[in-house]
Amino acid sequence: METITDTAFLGLPMFKQGKVRDIYEVGDNLLIISTDRISAFDVIMDQGIPGKGVVLNSVAAFWFGQTEDIVDNHLITTDVDELPPEFKKHRERLEGRAMLVVRAEPLPVECVVRGYLAGSGWKDYQQTRSICGIPLPAGLRQADRLPEPIFTPATKAELGDHDENISFDDVIGELGDETSRNAKRFSLELYERGTSVAESRGIILADTKFEFGFHDGELLLIDEAFTPDSSRFWPKDSYEPGHDQVNLDKQVLRDWLETLDWDKKPPPPELPREIIDKTAERYRYIADVLLK
Repeated sequence: METITDTAFLGLPMFKQGKVRDIYEVGDNLLIISTDRISAFDVIMDQGIPGKGVVLNSVAAFWFGQTEDIVDNHLITTDVDELPPEFKKHRERLEGRAMLVVRAEPLPVECVVRGYLAGSGWKDYQQTRSICGIPLPAGLRQADRLPEPIFTPATKAELGDHDENISFDDVIGELGDETSRNAKRFSLELYERGTSVAESRGIILADTKFEFGFHDGELLLIDEAFTPDSSRFWPKDSYEPGHDQVNLDKQVLRDWLETLDWDKKPPPPELPREIIDKTAERYRYIADVLLK
């Protein structure tokens, strides 16, 4: 499979570019193309991870179908045959990584749900015994399951910047009461569904983030859902609170980068083939398990 890190081969003006996805206008809709780019510490690596974009696209499409009874989403089709001719002629490169979606106005907030004590939440808890101002019981260990899932929103940073945790009151101040409460309710219900499906496949969904947007006055789930880029997955059979868990995502890349004398700013270091292959294996594994 060809590793695709940019979509300049289309020869078309791009609407927007993210860390991983290139977005094009298709009439009133948008075409999201998941490339094989990978970032770590908010820096995009020069090399891609073979097949990563196909994994992200297929996993997101699967979850959109699994959750549309909770909240509608922006997906129209992943069938390249339904795209305009200027895209169809690049079928071999776009197959499996293209998603036609309705154009929504994104909320300026990341909707994060945590069910376990990990990542920045663990750091916050150690200092304040809370996460995003939500008090938690004393004595919790790293990777412990929380008494109940919590909604911990964050700002949506520009490319290269870091998201920052905010309170629910901050969200209400930004979005208003009704939209904020709907986003929170949908997020918690989505996490519950994702947890149930993942656990049935031997996977723990530790935390995840969602994006929502308005289309014709309706709040939709947009961007991606429960992918290895937006979620923290752990194997259930090796789960043991009290320390870091095995992460089924790009943690193998982050761990390798941490061994280097690198300031976590561009330019990134060159990735050895072993790290590229191990990272690709993690992405393939989570897709194989979730999509079976």
